[in-house]
Amino acid sequence: MNTNFSPTIRQLRAFLAVYQLRKLGAAATRLFVTQSAVSMLIRQLEEGLGTRLFDRTTRALKPTAAAEQMISTVERVLRDVDSLSADFRELATLERGRVTLAITPTLAGFLLPDALRAFGEQHPKVRVLVNDCAPDQFISRILGEHVDFGIGTPERPGPEVEVQRLMRDHLAVVCRIDHPLAKARVVRWSDLGRHPVITVRPGYGVRPLIDGTAADAGVTLDVVNEVSFLSTALWMTAAGMGASIMPSAFARAEKNPMLVVKVLSAPRVARDICIVTKRGHSLSAAARAFIEALKQSL
Repeated sequence: MNTNFSPTIRQLRAFLAVYQLRKLGAAATRLFVTQSAVSMLIRQLEEGLGTRLFDRTTRALKPTAAAEQMISTVERVLRDVDSLSADFRELATLERGRVTLAITPTLAGFLLPDALRAFGEQHPKVRVLVNDCAPDQFISRILGEHVDFGIGTPERPGPEVEVQRLMRDHLAVVCRIDHPLAKARVVRWSDLGRHPVITVRPGYGVRPLIDGTAADAGVTLDVVNEVSFLSTALWMTAAGMGASIMPSAFARAEKNPMLVVKVLSAPRVARDICIVTKRGHSLSAAARAFIEALKQSL
């Protein structure tokens, strides 16, 4: 017996077929191979194990004592292999699986509902787990592989991640329909200096981009309220507490008839929302399918 010998799956399948059918020809038909191929597989298995598995008679093959001792183990191994193959097939065909993603609550509120609904209808057995996190936790969740991928706007993503643009957004001012800026055809950053505004807290989300752009435009913003969530800024604006500065996509998604959304110009500031993955990390079939569903929902 070769102590380094490990039977192949093909050899074990040939052994099981011959054991059950007792004839090489019948085993070959079941396995969709030639009779000589089955004979060779059995011979290789016997040589590797150092023992005869079948006694040849004129009419059939009779299992030896060694074959009788092996058969239960071989059946169990092949059941496990078939089960593993079925598991992989189900994952590849999205008959089951799991998708985990990181996203801030603000983005999740207007990006995910339609995508989750459509994906759930197409792949009801695939579970989607949403890891809602603060902006400063976003990249660490991806690098730590707590999630498959992230959806966000990393300011300085770094070489450890790869980004793929999902959609392009722009900074905008949101105001009530009776606000002076609502009637303007174009709203420039310089126009904001004359009006109280609401935006997110310093260092949070888009605030560094807002402050930097205003400074470059020579504008001193009169920030009367600072919030953690853009939804808070919107209801404050609707209540007449001041215009809000935020990404236009979020503001338009709310579809509040009392509010007007004006993309800011001079300068016009783009902000890309991206799919963010850890460099070298391959996405599962389920994750790729969800990203496709997300793109189609936009």
